[in-house]
Amino acid sequence: MSLLDSWTRGEHTAGGTTHPTYRKGSGPGVIVIHEIPGLTPTVIGYAEELVAAGYTVVLPHLFGTPEAPMSVGAIAKVLPKLCVSKEFTTMATGRTSPIAVWLRDLARTLHDELGGPGVGALGMCFTGGFALAMMVDPSVAAPVLAQPSLPFPVGKARAADVNLSPGDLAAVKERAAGGCEVLGLRYRGDSAVGTRFETLTRELGDAFLRVDLEGKGHSTLTEHRSEEAVDRVLEFFGDKLRG
Repeated sequence: MSLLDSWTRGEHTAGGTTHPTYRKGSGPGVIVIHEIPGLTPTVIGYAEELVAAGYTVVLPHLFGTPEAPMSVGAIAKVLPKLCVSKEFTTMATGRTSPIAVWLRDLARTLHDELGGPGVGALGMCFTGGFALAMMVDPSVAAPVLAQPSLPFPVGKARAADVNLSPGDLAAVKERAAGGCEVLGLRYRGDSAVGTRFETLTRELGDAFLRVDLEGKGHSTLTEHRSEEAVDRVLEFFGDKLRG
C-alpha cells in the first residue's frame, strides 16, 4: 500500500494551469505545499499529522515524483527543471512566482466549500514564500512560511527579497495591518533563508511571528523536524482557523 492510497486524488485548474491534488481529512482547510524534490514520505507524514489533528488537508503536486524519498539525486533531477519553469521565480527580485495565481484559486475554492474564517497555507523551502503570496487573497487566514528560500540567496538583494511584487507586498502589508498574522519558521543558522526574516520583520512588524530555532538544520517540519516548530504550527492553525 502506497502512502497516498488513503488520499483522494483530484486536480485543480486555474488560469489555464492544472496540477494534481491529494486530499484527506475533515475540519478547517489547510493547503500544504511540498518542498524539493516533491511529495516525499516525510511531507506526506507531516500532512497526516495535520489530518489527525482535525484538518482537511490538500496536497498540491507541483513537481517531482510522489512518494520518492528525499535524496541528493532526486533534488538534482528536479532542480534544473524548476529553474527554467515559467511558474517559479527563482532568481529575480521584486516578483511574485506565477504559481501563486493557481494556489490562490485553490485556496478560494477550498474556503468556499468549507467556510469558516479561512484556510491555512503552509509552504516549505522552495515553496515557503508561496504561502505569503497566497495571503493576498482573503481566503487565506493562516499563512505559514517554513524556511522560505526564494529567490535563491545569491547576493544581498536576493537574500533579503521575499518573492513578492511591489503590489503584492503592499497587499500583504495591508492584510497584516488588519490583523492577519504570518508565522515564519527557520533554523537560525540556515543560510538558504538569507535575511528575508529581517525583511519580513521590518515590513510586517508584530504581525510577523518569527520562530528562530537553534542549530543549522533546514527542513523545520520534515527532514530536520523540530517539535517546537510542529507545535507552533498546530497552535497557529488552531487559533486562526477554529474561530
